[in-house]
Amino acid sequence: QVDRYLYHMRLSDDVLLDVMARFQAEMVKGLGRDTNPTATVKMLPSFVRSLPDGSEKGDFLAVDLGGSQFRAHQVKVFDDGKQSSQLESKFYPTPKEVIQGNGAELFDYVADCLLDFMETKNLKHKKLPLGFTFSFPCKQTKLEEGVLLSWTKHFKVRGVQDTDVVSSLRKALQKHKASFVRAGDVDVLALVNDTVGTMMTCGYDDQRCEVGLIIGTGTNACYMEEMRHIDLVEGDEGRMCINTEWGAFGDDGALDDLRTEFDRELDLGSLNPGKQLFEKMISSLYLGELVRLILLKMTKEGLLFNGKVSTALLTKGKIEMKHVSAMEKYKEGLSNTKEILTELNLFPSEEDCIAVQHVCTIVSFRSANLCAATLAAILTRLRENKKLLRMRTTVGIDGGLYKTHPQYAKRLHKVVRRLVPNCDVRFLLSVSGSGKGAAMVTAVAYRLAAQRRQIDAALAPFLLSLETLREVKNKMRTELEYGLKRETQASATVKMLPTYVCGTPDGTEKGKFLALDLGGTNFRVLLVKIRSGRRRSVQMYNKIFAIPLEIMQGTGEELFDHIVQCIADFLEYMGIKGARLPLGFTFSFPCRQASIDKGTLVGWTKGFKATDCEGEDVVDMLREAIRRRNEFDLDIVAVVNDTVGTMMTCGYEDPNCEIGLIAGTGSNVCYMEDMKNIEIVEGDEGKMCINTEWGGFGDNGCIDNIRTKYDKEVDEGSLNPGKQRYEKMTSGMYLGEIVRQILIDLTKQGLLFRGQISESLRKRGIFETKFLSQIESDRLALLQVRRILQQLGLDSTCEDSIIVKEVCGAVSKRAAQLCGAGLAAIVEKKRENRGVEHLQITVGVDGTLYKLHPHFSRVLRETVKELAPQCDVTFMLSEDGSGKGAALITAVAKRLHNVGQ
Repeated sequence: QVDRYLYHMRLSDDVLLDVMARFQAEMVKGLGRDTNPTATVKMLPSFVRSLPDGSEKGDFLAVDLGGSQFRAHQVKVFDDGKQSSQLESKFYPTPKEVIQGNGAELFDYVADCLLDFMETKNLKHKKLPLGFTFSFPCKQTKLEEGVLLSWTKHFKVRGVQDTDVVSSLRKALQKHKASFVRAGDVDVLALVNDTVGTMMTCGYDDQRCEVGLIIGTGTNACYMEEMRHIDLVEGDEGRMCINTEWGAFGDDGALDDLRTEFDRELDLGSLNPGKQLFEKMISSLYLGELVRLILLKMTKEGLLFNGKVSTALLTKGKIEMKHVSAMEKYKEGLSNTKEILTELNLFPSEEDCIAVQHVCTIVSFRSANLCAATLAAILTRLRENKKLLRMRTTVGIDGGLYKTHPQYAKRLHKVVRRLVPNCDVRFLLSVSGSGKGAAMVTAVAYRLAAQRRQIDAALAPFLLSLETLREVKNKMRTELEYGLKRETQASATVKMLPTYVCGTPDGTEKGKFLALDLGGTNFRVLLVKIRSGRRRSVQMYNKIFAIPLEIMQGTGEELFDHIVQCIADFLEYMGIKGARLPLGFTFSFPCRQASIDKGTLVGWTKGFKATDCEGEDVVDMLREAIRRRNEFDLDIVAVVNDTVGTMMTCGYEDPNCEIGLIAGTGSNVCYMEDMKNIEIVEGDEGKMCINTEWGGFGDNGCIDNIRTKYDKEVDEGSLNPGKQRYEKMTSGMYLGEIVRQILIDLTKQGLLFRGQISESLRKRGIFETKFLSQIESDRLALLQVRRILQQLGLDSTCEDSIIVKEVCGAVSKRAAQLCGAGLAAIVEKKRENRGVEHLQITVGVDGTLYKLHPHFSRVLRETVKELAPQCDVTFMLSEDGSGKGAALITAVAKRLHNVGQ
């Protein structure tokens, strides 16, 4: 009979899955900027961004307002590796005149109680951080600020709604300033909802805990949401705890098909009709009343107590949750039921007792079912956010219904596991969630603030002011001049090497050319066919060969024999072994040239160490190796630097291109300089391309003021300590290594990877620059950043990933700014050479850092614009400067040679 009567309260799994889907839709609505105003589930950001990680320590105060008593707590958190804490509390009554009076009285009362607590605990002369648990819906804009949206739970204090409760508490504490000087000092650091407090308390004991659930007088849940999904808060990095305020689910009619006539009657008789409808179906404040309404109707219909309605059944609030719990007890439930009903003047038969017990079971079971469905929706969202097929997590729980009801917890667990079989859920009971939890939030905030200061201190030297960048530009300009002057050239750090490339392409170049490209771990041989006239085009065929480490660091003879072996393979492959073709040799290392086809190696860079090469002419070494092989002959016309090749390639497309920039593994610039300014070469007519070799800028100590301790560590550990200092701050080869040094330092300070330096982090070169580009990509969620770090053997938390991303950003931004400051010096020099007020010029650019890094090119362009405002600079991406460029230089040299003859 009861089953038939309460048929609508029995919810099948299909119905629960439907409720789950509805709640998921409500969550999405609450998180969206445009849909939030009309959403019933408010999804309030709590500004709690991090869970305890076990390194919290110190003394904290917490006050807890929201229940029948006001509580003050002192929490000691020990950093002893055992994650232990100690809680001392004192309870104060909340008199009716205080909870239904005005705001000033309420906060004065809180301040008085806190002062009394500090006196009794002898906390005088201590400055303590305070967490304020305020268990009412608040709109927060930061952790220590919250505007009350509405009072709930019998509280009705005037003049508090729509005001910031933290500043009210601060004002009240300020009033007591004289006393507080006596009783120490208090700093309100965090405003916390009791649900969030529950999650944080459990999170201290179990770091997997990322959901908090209250199921007692009221009900609510919170969980850690990805920042990128929270439209109401700026920023996409990391996570933040969302206080769902799910009690209002259904206030828009979304649950009307599941609400029974008893739910409607109960709602009409409540303090807030039409509000918190979900809470009224599941929280202990209302379940007893629901049971009373059902029994009343059944009695009126003659189904119970022989149809006799007692006064007790007609009295609102007569049946309470404690009665329902007692009646549902496993063994003594029936005798309890008889006793309780008799006290209410309902003289029950045995059948009546069984029926009433059954009603209680159905009502509390429905509550557990609905709670399980909404919790399952949160767990599914968490799992999907993490892109996991299966997830292990912990839910921190508090609340009288869960703790005291004999069957509730077991039912809830069982249904949750049935609804989300792919989540392994641990339910952890919170101990003093609202008090200790507020202290934990405060402790975490305290830890994060301290960490923030340490991270800011580590990264501060990478933040360059406009003034500093101007200084770098001016110093670069000075060094450029030193390199061009005969008397200072020998000691100059920026070598300003003449390239004997005296013209840019004019479009009449034609023919077949070979190009060699040596400048990194790969070596290329190319055949380039250039056509002129109307059908002007460049066709290229190439083959790539690897250069093994033992050859890079062996003898010079072995290196050049290997190169010639590769050329022979290519000529064979292309079927052109017999032809004596003109060849351009891109050799991307500092060379001193005496003519276009003579280049003396100044010194190896980029990991090359072949012996007997420095001080030798590389063209002669190549000719010797060709002679040794005695298979073919080539006409070596030009030895070329890749930067010059880049300028020439872009110059073929845009005659305004007179600067070449490489921002890749290495860093360098070349530009067309007036012959009259180049003192180390005879003649004053026309222009010549100067290869600045600016990587050596600063080798004389002129930029030591901006070098950090990390730069010095990278320099000392490199193959050429003390050399190429500017390049080591700006080029792809070294940025990852700078990042690695910073990460080691932050880990040593306990700010990353739980203070554990993994084996992989100790390896030089592990952090390649491509990882910087990937990590800084705006399209990448933190989860993907974590995956990249895992590939590197770094097991990171969400917070770690944010810090790593920030470190990468600081290092690459500085690199782009320094590069921009150097380039600004060059374009300014070009403007002055031309004697114009305003210069329009194109820079040809190549290099993986410029091409692949998500922000480098933008920051570089912005810096040049800022530091050289009278120059309008266009950046043009080069298509294969070192291959096509070498062929073009060879072609231009041939053309100029023929003209000369």
